[in-house]
Amino acid sequence: MKIKEKKNLTKRWFKELQNIICDTIETLEKEHGSNIKFKKNKWKHGEYRTIYGKVIEKGGVAYSNVVGKFPKEFAKKIPGTKNNINFWSSGISVVIHPVSPKIPAMHFNTRFICTQKNWFGGGMDVTPCLVDNKEKRYFHNKLKKMCDFHSKKYYPKYKKWCDKYFYLPHRNEARGIGGIFFDYKMDDWEKDFLFVKDVGTTFAYLLKTIVGKKMFFKWKKKEKEIQLLKRGRYVEFNLLYDRGTKFGLNSGGNPKAILMSMPPTAKWK
Repeated sequence: MKIKEKKNLTKRWFKELQNIICDTIETLEKEHGSNIKFKKNKWKHGEYRTIYGKVIEKGGVAYSNVVGKFPKEFAKKIPGTKNNINFWSSGISVVIHPVSPKIPAMHFNTRFICTQKNWFGGGMDVTPCLVDNKEKRYFHNKLKKMCDFHSKKYYPKYKKWCDKYFYLPHRNEARGIGGIFFDYKMDDWEKDFLFVKDVGTTFAYLLKTIVGKKMFFKWKKKEKEIQLLKRGRYVEFNLLYDRGTKFGLNSGGNPKAILMSMPPTAKWK
């Protein structure tokens, strides 16, 4: 398959997935009694959508397709840029910050990047502020089942990668309960693309089930305070360590789209 066809297929999928996820969230809002919709923000390299709802305090679903050149120093960290710093990139990024502290924050992204090499990357993770071991088991069981369908090696490898990645060294703590994370996936393009699509549909399903189960639960003010402090950790990770944030800001991305992952409110102490 030619690279042009690969690019077209991935772009089409990321746009379709953006619609699926936005529709899922708007349906949850409607079931809760809210008719709030996503606001669409178009820019020259894609479209990012934001929602401030009754269930999702702040949500962002961004699609991008960026073509350009990496800064020379940054390019040294990227495969396939030794003799050419040009790149092509397309992907989708999702961050959900719920109103209720009983519902975890959820993050997902997948991307296809082309330099003189081309690969997929992405993953998903969940950041609860209150302990719920049953939800944790459910989340990881669904991820394992999805990964095992493609390869028995994926889940243990990508879970370990996620645990290592979503960690705050200065706090000596994990950001949340983990998930899966992968990058530089360039084994068999068609199989890799099927896996990436499955990751996306699995996230949409988990979003619907996890949020839908808890969106009517009552919560206390002290639980909201815990949530705000946990959001502070989320901000610290995204600004200090997140590769997606650094990649976006170093590749001519839209700062508003990149930083839409920030929670609407947060606290530190």
